Amino acid sequence: MFISRRILNVLVLLAFLLSSCASPTPQVIKETVVVKETQPVKETVLAVITTTPQPAAAGVVNVYSARHYGAMEGVLQRFTQETGIEVRVSQGSVQTLLQRLEAEGQQTPADVFMSIDAGGLVVAANKGLLQPIESEILLRNIPETLRDPQNRWFGLTQRVRTIVYNPTVVKPEELSTYADLADPKWKNRLCLRPATHIYTVALVASMIAELGEAETQAIVKGWVANEPQYIDSDTRILETIEAGGCDVGITNHYYLARKLSENPNFGVALLWANQAGTGVHRNISGMGVTAAARNRENAIRLIEWLSEQGQAADNTGLPGGNFEYPVNPNAPIHTILQTFGEFKVNPIPLATYGEFQEAAVKLLESAGYK
Repeated sequence: MFISRRILNVLVLLAFLLSSCASPTPQVIKETVVVKETQPVKETVLAVITTTPQPAAAGVVNVYSARHYGAMEGVLQRFTQETGIEVRVSQGSVQTLLQRLEAEGQQTPADVFMSIDAGGLVVAANKGLLQPIESEILLRNIPETLRDPQNRWFGLTQRVRTIVYNPTVVKPEELSTYADLADPKWKNRLCLRPATHIYTVALVASMIAELGEAETQAIVKGWVANEPQYIDSDTRILETIEAGGCDVGITNHYYLARKLSENPNFGVALLWANQAGTGVHRNISGMGVTAAARNRENAIRLIEWLSEQGQAADNTGLPGGNFEYPVNPNAPIHTILQTFGEFKVNPIPLATYGEFQEAAVKLLESAGYK
């Protein structure tokens, strides 16, 4: 069949115009965990970033989560079963997720940001990455000290970072405060988390807020002078203490609770720090609705549910699934945590952790803490 050059040129032009109108190439964000009404499964979900926001997907909420342990999937599966809302989770460190949210801006697929540290939530809020929400349920369930004054983020579990020790070689009366670990008698006997981890940064940030930089630096330099083992795992710190590799450490309480759930005779004990003074360091894991949330109502509903039905003390609840303390005063506490006894927490506002994060990082570096 004969086609004139003019007709051929028109056909070529039409093909070009049609191809230029096609949708932009999707970009894979990350492998996510999708919780559906059946058993939770892991699968790759493509989050599509285009130059224009996509319409909200009915019955879905997308979560950027720094929390990746405990019975997280089981809790979210229960939420899906009760509400019909599918939960999609992308996991990463607090810093990585903050950088991603900031880079994605209004094009982010995330509806919810979950942090394992109050400081991360504060930073996200101050960068405009979270939006304030109105919820009588959240105001009723979560004490004022465990949520943002502007309602941009809400604590959902409490974690306490305190002193742990080998009771066969250390007497509890030898221990009292975080500052005491700077005493030379603990030289070559300490196991501590590295400076790069958010748990260390948050603890030092709270100390700066309470004691000032000069006193905090003197304490941290004392820790460094005692030549601690830096171990980037609270679980391995506990295991090293039990094995005799060190005598004393600082960990979050729930790591010891996990070990005791597996072996009630696990040879490490816990001591609540600073009880004669201001109280032990308390942090939270929590959530906020992202500023660009496309499934805003579903995001709010998820946080509300986690503050009430999701506060169970067993593995069907967010606190119970990881042996953390609930934020809801009416929620039960796991039986293992009850054996730890009552304690006083430092009343310092959680927002200060974010305010002093940068100062804490600089202080750790200048003190030689690795």
